[in-house]
Amino acid sequence: MAKTFPKSLKSFLMYNRLLTSTVIASSLAFAAAPAMAQQSGTVIGNVTGSNGSGLSGVTVEARSAVLPGVRSATTQENGRYQLPLLPPGQYTLTFENSDGVIIERQAFVSLSQRISVDVAFDGGDEVVVTSQRIALDTGQASLGNSLGIEAIEGVPLGQEYRDLQKLIPGVQYTEDTVRGPSAGGSGQDNVYQFDGVDVSLPLFGTLASDPSTHDIDQVSIVRGGAKAIGFNRSGGFTINTISKRGTNEFSGRLQYQAEFAGLQANRKDEDSVVDFNEDRRWITASLGGPIVEDKLFFYGSYYRPTISRKQRENALGELPEFKSERDEFFGKLTWAPTNDILLDASLRSSDLESRNSGIGAFDAVSMSRGNDSKFQQAILEGSWVIDDVSNASFKYTNFKNDTAGRPDTLFDVDVSFGAPLPVNSLDSIGSFTVPLLRDGEADYNAFVQPIIDQFGNVAGGGGRIGGSDLINEQDFARESIELTYGRTFNLGDTTHDIHIGFQRQEISEDLARTSNGFGRISVPGGRTFADDGVTPVFYEARVFQTGIVGGNGDTIVPRSIKSEATLQSFEINDTIEKGDFTFNLGVLISNDILYGQGLREAAGTVSGFEVAPGNKYKMYETDWEDMIQPRVGVNWDYDDRSSVFANYARYHPSASSLARAASWDRNLSRELRLRYDAQGNFIESSAVRSSSGKVFADGLKPRKIDEYLIGWEQQATDELRVRASGRYRQGNNFWEDTNNTARLFGNAPADIQALGLYVPNLDEIRAEIGGSSYVIAQLDNAETRYYEAAFEAEYNTEKWYLQASYVLSSYKGNFDQDNTTTNNDQNIFIGSSNIADGPGRQLWDNKEGTLKGDRPHQFKLFGFYRLPWNAQVGGYAAYQSGQPWEAWDVEVYRAFTGSGSSTIRYAEPAGSRRTDSHFQLDMNYVQNFEVLGGYNIQLRADLFNVLNSQTGYNIQPNRNSLSFGEPLSFYNPRRLQLAVKAEF
Repeated sequence: MAKTFPKSLKSFLMYNRLLTSTVIASSLAFAAAPAMAQQSGTVIGNVTGSNGSGLSGVTVEARSAVLPGVRSATTQENGRYQLPLLPPGQYTLTFENSDGVIIERQAFVSLSQRISVDVAFDGGDEVVVTSQRIALDTGQASLGNSLGIEAIEGVPLGQEYRDLQKLIPGVQYTEDTVRGPSAGGSGQDNVYQFDGVDVSLPLFGTLASDPSTHDIDQVSIVRGGAKAIGFNRSGGFTINTISKRGTNEFSGRLQYQAEFAGLQANRKDEDSVVDFNEDRRWITASLGGPIVEDKLFFYGSYYRPTISRKQRENALGELPEFKSERDEFFGKLTWAPTNDILLDASLRSSDLESRNSGIGAFDAVSMSRGNDSKFQQAILEGSWVIDDVSNASFKYTNFKNDTAGRPDTLFDVDVSFGAPLPVNSLDSIGSFTVPLLRDGEADYNAFVQPIIDQFGNVAGGGGRIGGSDLINEQDFARESIELTYGRTFNLGDTTHDIHIGFQRQEISEDLARTSNGFGRISVPGGRTFADDGVTPVFYEARVFQTGIVGGNGDTIVPRSIKSEATLQSFEINDTIEKGDFTFNLGVLISNDILYGQGLREAAGTVSGFEVAPGNKYKMYETDWEDMIQPRVGVNWDYDDRSSVFANYARYHPSASSLARAASWDRNLSRELRLRYDAQGNFIESSAVRSSSGKVFADGLKPRKIDEYLIGWEQQATDELRVRASGRYRQGNNFWEDTNNTARLFGNAPADIQALGLYVPNLDEIRAEIGGSSYVIAQLDNAETRYYEAAFEAEYNTEKWYLQASYVLSSYKGNFDQDNTTTNNDQNIFIGSSNIADGPGRQLWDNKEGTLKGDRPHQFKLFGFYRLPWNAQVGGYAAYQSGQPWEAWDVEVYRAFTGSGSSTIRYAEPAGSRRTDSHFQLDMNYVQNFEVLGGYNIQLRADLFNVLNSQTGYNIQPNRNSLSFGEPLSFYNPRRLQLAVKAEF
């Protein structure tokens, strides 16, 4: 605690120096690279004269607190004008004709949206109108939502970026901390952006960093009907935010917020085996203003959340206090060297430390571990309004996320091939899972009973003792450049807005992983066999080979695995306006190249490679022609307030973990099985087949999602907007690592068996360069199907702001990326999960059914009401159907496998059961006090889960588990957060 402030202050000063240098450098770089997508909105419209015809030569100016200087345009011959690349915010638009007559309009520009503001000069004197507020997105043919700072702060939301997800129509409310919710895609298909930059974890697709909501000024959500603008390849939804920026006036805030254990209802303990008291505190501070008036603005913030869990206990007794602390800094500079050029540079840095984490329901205290995460994101972006009909923009980003995990209990033991396993000290050599007794298996029970008596931590066995199994370091990086160009032209009475863009991302992971002692130790008890199929195995240790002494007496040098990928996309879109119709015609074309480590190209070989430890090689490339993603939409404004729309879009999601999962150096640093007899004598070592370098099958087609959308939208009144829509999404071409012989398994359907091996010459390749008996294949007949009917309404007056939605949906198929392990709230491999790993896990093994993300009924209502006494009350209500689940049991497949793991071996069709439905009600009250002539003091109370609905979810599906059928997670109990904020 004592070192935090000096380190944070030093970092903050360094960031300020870096930001200043960046902005100076950006003015030089801008001349060389004038193009890419900035965080902005657009105003378009038509100006007409007294006879109703288009009026040319009218000067249009836009002014806003968020825009240094003024942005201007001149109407074309047909009276049309456009003001592109405007920073989102409230604008005053001034229209002046050649006679000096002025018309003024107020318009609110939303992030990533286009609004239309039309005016008519009737030949009278000067006219000034200031009461009209325009905010309707036009001609989009998509399912998009936009939220401003008033909604974000007015609703009882939460402090983290992930809390924004609960406001999205049709997306289930979840309190998972790693994976995102699904809506026609997996929880790893979503795209999360902060200031337009992808902040998801490279290779895994989960939300890596969690910027606080206090820096967010607006939120933009696209959950369907994407255009070929913005490089949208999301198989789920895309959520984008724009951060606050400085203005010509100095402003700042300081806030302290707390949630104490005494302000929480008791957690469910009659079903739960983990309990604790939790205190949370948040400190936020920000300051913004001008450096040079109308030219250069700054904004900076500090964020410190802390979590402490005391009086913790699980099934075994008391646990040590859990503590998590985070320091986050953010700085942003906005510079307008001219009225037509705008530059933004920002830097965010976060340092998170936690201790005494990772202790499960039946774990010993010694299983705890500490974790550390350092995150940094730098952004440089700029836009240039070249003239009244053309513009360009650019964005460069650099993302780094370094993580480390270390067991609190470390073992200094000699792990070597051939040596016996010290079976009398299993609690001091690794992470040991105490076995459970099994009904009807007398020999097995007779063997494990003494072990349970010696090490058992609960009656009948079960649970883990010893220490956490891994010492882990994972460093992630993403570097990206985007360039865009736009131009408008007229052909007769038709207007074309052409958008062209290019994006290139380079992502990587640097992994160093070593087992703690013997890693994970289990007791098969003679129920499984060695590779000869005859010798029974009684003990097994799963270790990572890094650092283990080899059979020839030589120590293997520890080697990190670096995995890389290059992702490129080119997009072109034409927004065509003709009368009451708007057409969006576009295409996004992508190219993905995966790079592994451990091979080198070699002519004259079967594989085309030779083994070269540490060498980077091109693993697999998905060509441009294989990832053509058309985007076609039409919007018909059949009257001034109503429209109907339709859209077709194809998405090829970019997230994949195969660059690491299939890398050849995993043959050197992969997970091994060390097997022992009943006395602990060494039998053999065997590589985990799915944890080594893998060959790709020929003819793979990239994963795709086809989406069909229709909808209707109406501005029913000046205050009420409604929308109804229906859509269908189908996912195909799913890749996974699987046994090369999987199609030949005894219970495979006859038509699948007839297809034979995925890689016919795999044995020749393995004889040449080694590798796994698993391959990367496109699973036969894999698909997902998502149907949705939705109704949305938005109501906004001087006192009220409300959004409501009801979504009826169905999510079925046989490939469930969200259901691949007993703890799905984690970074799970995409393309190399447990799906299709051996008998019982193939798609024909009860996988067809209801997918885990299915929520047939979703209702949400949120908003706020402004009270007469400078106060406000807000609320959030959500109802959703329960979570599907099914029983898992390896014994159903005993005739086909010697494995003892029941993980995702379904004993019944997918989604045969469902948890209870959940209803969530959150409320808040905000009271403002004006003091000292312009300063504001705010007191706030947020009450979450007012009805204390601690619904259980994330059911333990393993029939052989002590907690089969019991929830592993519960919605958080009722809790009160109190805050005080001072701002000017």
